[in-house]
Amino acid sequence: MSRIRTALVCAAGLVAATLPATGTGTGAAAAAGREPLPAACVSSPGPATGQARQILDIARRARKDLGLNAVVLRVTRDGKEIVTGALGESMTGVPATAGMHFRSGSVAIAYMGDVLLQLVDAHEVGLDDPVSRWLPDLPHGDAITLRMLAASTSGLHDYVTDPEFVAALEAAPFRQWTPEQLVGFSLAHPLWYEPGTNWSYSHANFVLLGSALEKITGTPLDRLLQERVMGPLGLRDTRGSSTPEITTPVLHAFTSERGRYEESTYWNPSWTTAPGAVQTTHICDMARSAVAIGSGELLSPAGYRTSLDPGTVGLGKATAQCPAAVCRAMTPGHHFGLGLIVQNGWVVQNPSFSGYAAIQAYLPSEHLAIAVSTTVGPKGAQDNTAQTIAYRIAGAVAPGHPLGP
Repeated sequence: MSRIRTALVCAAGLVAATLPATGTGTGAAAAAGREPLPAACVSSPGPATGQARQILDIARRARKDLGLNAVVLRVTRDGKEIVTGALGESMTGVPATAGMHFRSGSVAIAYMGDVLLQLVDAHEVGLDDPVSRWLPDLPHGDAITLRMLAASTSGLHDYVTDPEFVAALEAAPFRQWTPEQLVGFSLAHPLWYEPGTNWSYSHANFVLLGSALEKITGTPLDRLLQERVMGPLGLRDTRGSSTPEITTPVLHAFTSERGRYEESTYWNPSWTTAPGAVQTTHICDMARSAVAIGSGELLSPAGYRTSLDPGTVGLGKATAQCPAAVCRAMTPGHHFGLGLIVQNGWVVQNPSFSGYAAIQAYLPSEHLAIAVSTTVGPKGAQDNTAQTIAYRIAGAVAPGHPLGP
């Protein structure tokens, strides 16, 4: 398996998860965790003390241990900043700063899940409506529902595990991909299982969900997410783009995925999810996002409960058609929600691709948010190092509530 294929498969893997013991983040309750946006995203002023210093010390050690170019982070509790910081370099001689923008990948999948649940709350759609109503040409569309796309239980093959797709991506990382091309790789394979009977992560689910949301609302996905998610949450520096452009200042990325260490900042991310949901952000917006998504701020109480478990618990059994590396057991302590991960009481998204790694995590019982973004050095680890750092931070600031396995 090529290095880039290994990275893609790892990026698609589920992180171990648990349901929160108590749900505190519905529309009304979420106000307690609402975090005012700073005028600018900058590192905390003055010398760090107490818990802030402890967090930065963890990040410094991890940057050295994991061989990272940069670590950018923000931690808040009860909507108040504990620490915001940036360590290392974006490029040689260019210090990393908290306000630098990076690719946020699967975080937008959680936004799509919230938009879907808003439409359900408004009785405009039902979660169990077949997607053939909006995507009539999709094979198996009569059997696949909106819930199955958002919860990744459709049975559709994941195109990032297709050797032909991986070879094409590796050969031309600047290529612009269309949804039809991406989903075509998935549809070239049989379903892994009968829709709704198992769980397996597939990027195709979210490409199709984006298309369905556009058809349902008659609104382009980028505008839909702006109107229903980023705008209401005040995420002023989170935006989509139809090109590989990133708003300055930029946190540059590097990777060894193709067998040599090279810059990957402007590799084309069109393959990662639905057009309109390919986004960039900075660490302050990501921490704010962690609070909002993790507390259900944009949802009704019923919608929030569904986001944490749309029926995935009990699914994920490995079969001959769907190996254990793909179909993983979903339990009350280990499962995928509606476009998000629920993990040991934390609500999480953890993108990792093309040299960028990040995580947003929120612990509802403690009103605690952790956001981390990392870039890797020439000899650094190729897995999600931001996730590793967040695990260590959680162990320090939330004893008894481990974020990691």
